[in-house]
This record gives sequence, C-alpha cells and structure tokens, in this order.
Amino acid sequence: MTSKSVPKEKTRIILDSNALFVPIQFKIDIDAELTTMLNKNFDLIVLSAVKQELEILAEKSSPQQRKNARYALKLAQKYKNVKTNGRPNVTTDDVIVDTAKEWNAAVFTNDKQLRERLRDISVPVIYVRQKSRLEIDGMI
Repeated sequence: MTSKSVPKEKTRIILDSNALFVPIQFKIDIDAELTTMLNKNFDLIVLSAVKQELEILAEKSSPQQRKNARYALKLAQKYKNVKTNGRPNVTTDDVIVDTAKEWNAAVFTNDKQLRERLRDISVPVIYVRQKSRLEIDGMI
C-alpha cells in the first residue's frame, strides 16, 4: 500500500510596496533569502492597492523614485497579484492589515508604523535588518 503525500498549503506573504524596493536598495535577492529562511513553500502576494501605490510613484515622484517604482512594478509581475476591494478613505496599510488578518498571512514590510500595527495583532512580519539580511518578527 502506498501513501500519497498531501501537498502542504503554501505560506502566504503579502508584500508592501517598500519590500519590492529591497533588491534595488539593499541588493538582497528576496526570493533566495526567503527560501533559505523559511525552508517551506510560500507565495509572495502583491495586493492591487500596493500595485496602485507603485503606479502612482512611477508617474508622480522624483526621477530616481520613478525608476525604482518601475522596477518594483516589473518585479511585482512575477508574484501572485490579488485584487482587493477598493473602499474610499482606506489606506494601503489598512488593506494590508485587514488582508493579513483575514488570510492569516505574513507581511514583508520595512515600514515601522505598519510593522507595529501588525505586531499588535500578532501578524508575522519580515523586514530588512542591518541593510543586509531579512529577519522575521513572529512565527510563520
């Protein structure tokens, strides 16, 4: 008798817009680093609110920021893009917090205020430490 192995569900990691700047800013390969750190299957997810934020930066910011935002948008294409319901007067951070809570997902962000909000509701947070490596705050 053979036993079939049940595929494990992938861990979901929601990317904040600044997480998509990490390869340019810090020369960190986020895919490789996360694979090594987590040692499990995961999906990197870009919410539509994050993508919209990047599109605005790609159009209406300084030349260097526009260049970085275009790179981040290109990088975002290789990850799972998920449409979120746009509600008036709701920030991108609110969408990330609500989605992470609802999905029981981790969040990759370097935004200090967002990290604190996520920590307060026990959502695992991945962030850049000492400009050279990724670190996890919480259990994934």
